Amino acid sequence: MKVVLQRSKAAQVTVDGETVGRIEHGLVLLVGIAHEDTEADAKYLADKIAGLRIFEDGDGKMNHSVLETGGQILSVSQFTLYGDCRKGRRPNFMGAARPEHAEPLYERFNGMLRELGLTVETGRFGAMMDVSLVNDGPVTLILESNPA
Repeated sequence: MKVVLQRSKAAQVTVDGETVGRIEHGLVLLVGIAHEDTEADAKYLADKIAGLRIFEDGDGKMNHSVLETGGQILSVSQFTLYGDCRKGRRPNFMGAARPEHAEPLYERFNGMLRELGLTVETGRFGAMMDVSLVNDGPVTLILESNPA
């Protein structure tokens, strides 16, 4: 699994003009799932994200997690994270899991975040979505469950 994480002051995702997910403060997650990813990958990343100390304390140091700050999660499925652009000019998406594997694992990942005590809003799996956010910092990180 691969997640692009952005610390955000506000974010929302819309589908066909309808807002389907919105947060005020927390993290925006773009979540990509590969063929070989399992529930163990989802658990690893859920735990890592919930505990990652990337929010500032009173001294301006990154010492607090999203849990400690009362932040929320906006999770958006993003198969294009597995686009391979090494050959030609069109990305090859063969590394991305098929929807019948990816969607249940994506939903389970979001459930794991909720089980850790986080409020999780989502986009709509497989839909064309418009995602807007105010990136706080900016802080953007790439997390992988099985880095190559």
